[in-house]
This record gives sequence, C-alpha cells and structure tokens, in this order.
Amino acid sequence: MKKDNLKEQYRVNEQIRVREVRIVGDNIESTVVPTAKALQMAEAQGVDLVEISPNAVPPVCRLIDYSKFLYQQKKRQKEMKAKQTKVDVKEIRFGPQTDDHDYNFKLKHAQGFLSEGDKVKAYVFFKGRSILFKEQGEVLLLRFANDLEEYGKVEQMPVLEGKRMTIFIAPKKNAQPKKTAGGTLEESPAPKPERSQPKANAPKEYQGPRVEGED
Repeated sequence: MKKDNLKEQYRVNEQIRVREVRIVGDNIESTVVPTAKALQMAEAQGVDLVEISPNAVPPVCRLIDYSKFLYQQKKRQKEMKAKQTKVDVKEIRFGPQTDDHDYNFKLKHAQGFLSEGDKVKAYVFFKGRSILFKEQGEVLLLRFANDLEEYGKVEQMPVLEGKRMTIFIAPKKNAQPKKTAGGTLEESPAPKPERSQPKANAPKEYQGPRVEGED
C-alpha cells in the first residue's frame, strides 16, 4: 500500500504536545493560546487542530477539517508541479568528418531547440577506424558550442565514452529568437534601400522678349 507522505508531514489534534500554540483559521483572529484551549476550540467548531508551522515560536496551528486541509495541500502540489517547465533533451549526431552543409543544417536545428528551452546533447559517433579522428571530433563539438554561444551554455565539456564523444548544452533564459510558422528561425529582414527620387528641374520663369536698352 502506498504511503501518504503528506499525512506524515503534519501533526494533528492530540499529536500536538507543546504547551501553547498560535491559532489561525477562517474568521479567527490570530492569537496565542494554551494547546488544551485550542483543542477545545477545534472540538467546539467540529474541526481539527492542524500544526502547519512547527518551527515557529510558538508553533502555528490551523483550525480546519483535516481531510479538507490535506485536499488543499495536494491540490496546491499538483498546481506547482504543473507549472514546472519540462526540459527535454534533444540529440544531434555528427560524424567525425561532417561537411559544412550538414553542420550548418544541424546547427540551425540546435538553435531552435535551445530557443524553445530544450537541452542539446550533441555527439560524434566514431565508426570502425574513425576513432583515430577523435581529436577532430572534439574540435567539431567545441566549434558547435561556440557557434551556439548566444543560445546556450556548455553544461558538460566533450567526453569520450566508448565510440561516442558527447557534449551537453543548456539553454540560456534570454535566448528567444522569433520563429516562423514552419518552425525555422526567422531572420530580421534587411532594410530596403531607399530609392533616390530624381530631382525635378525648377521651372524657368518666362521673362518675355528682350528689348534693347533694358537692363
């Protein structure tokens, strides 16, 4: 049978064996009273005396139905758990001699993963005699981490385990580039150069026929 750890966290009614407590509750003014009196008050209201802050001086107890109290605590725990951000780990695989086109393609995917708050586990897989290129694989992973500096930080430097050399990169909180509908990173459009408007020639003022002798 599964134990209810929440029940073990709180003392209730006769389990509270201190001399006095501070009581709180709905429509109750916070006050310090002898524990015996607090138990009498709980009994008179048809509720329980639940110790909610045992380390306070004196301990704080709440007048509330114990079942209702446990329900409220479990509900609060579920809400807090639901608010916690789930971090996935996305894997990206390289060969020891990955070309630039494949490298840039995977770099773009890693930028997207880190922007969404996921961790990236990048590794170089050495097949057969390619283990001879392990230094080249380490250089590739360090280059990868350096190119992702704006999006994530290295959580674990390259480590060789068997035929894999792995590096872990965690997302930075402030790295949130915009994305397009297709999921690719959206680059800011370059400003369009302004076309220079041709200057209009100023209209010449008609002076009339020139007459001899006029200045």
